[in-house]
Amino acid sequence: MDFELSPDQQAVVEAVEALLARHAGPTRAIALAAKGEYDGELEEALAEAGFFELAAGEGTGPLEAALLVEAAARQASVAAVAARALVAPALLGAADAVAGPVALVVAGSKAPVRFGAHARTVLVLDGEQARRATLAAGEGQRVPSNFGYPMGRIAPAALARAEPLGPGSGALLRRWWHVALAVEIAGSLRAALDVTLDYVKRRRQFGQAIGSFQAVQHRLAQATVLVEGTRWLALEAAGLGASAERAAVAAAYAAAAAKQVFDEAHQFTGAMGFTREHDLHATSMRLQALRLELGGVGAHRLAVATARWPVQG
Repeated sequence: MDFELSPDQQAVVEAVEALLARHAGPTRAIALAAKGEYDGELEEALAEAGFFELAAGEGTGPLEAALLVEAAARQASVAAVAARALVAPALLGAADAVAGPVALVVAGSKAPVRFGAHARTVLVLDGEQARRATLAAGEGQRVPSNFGYPMGRIAPAALARAEPLGPGSGALLRRWWHVALAVEIAGSLRAALDVTLDYVKRRRQFGQAIGSFQAVQHRLAQATVLVEGTRWLALEAAGLGASAERAAVAAAYAAAAAKQVFDEAHQFTGAMGFTREHDLHATSMRLQALRLELGGVGAHRLAVATARWPVQG
């Protein structure tokens, strides 16, 4: 793929970043997390600006939607941007208006899901078929979370009435969920690394900034490679239609990178990075949720192997 953004794509990114500068950011994310709240104001602003229509818009597509998701993740948005802007359009098509927030759920899982307490639409991965349900007030139960996202459990009765979306829909949902995870991780990684770089330039030991130490520079260089690799694999998968193998490769690489960059960022910032007042945890803690979603790196790697060497007969 062409790794340079076109003028139109760059314009999309600039417009998204301008909106996010007004409606998102670590300070806002920290305040919302303290109350377990969802950023409905941000979701409404994105909807009014037409950004949720990028994936199926005229002259735009999934790559532009992925750029939106990445930018939102970099600004620690507390809204289900990836599910509504990238996954739902791929699964449901442009003509189907989706009520947000949107939550993604694996059938049979009892674990809390991101945005589960606030969702109006739920997409359920049920084997080789996907299902969809519209939720009423009170069908999501809030669960306390330190992961930077409002978490919740959806009532079993609501999931039970979810309508099937047809043969092959499960594979489609899984592919775009993989891509969405990779893109969200890419944005969150970039933000966490940026905060860490700023910190090591200011934190001084032995009379000099710790970022001047060669050992620190080597490790941050390796982290930068992981961040860039995650980003381009995710955008490539989105731009080329999210084949099963590309999508799973992007998710597997992203999940592995998330663990390593998380460890490095918090080792360099020390206890400061975990405090509620510091910007790092606003994006780094959500990496812990993202890297385990949809089965984590082991499940993603299995999906790579399955796509590359399908069972015959």
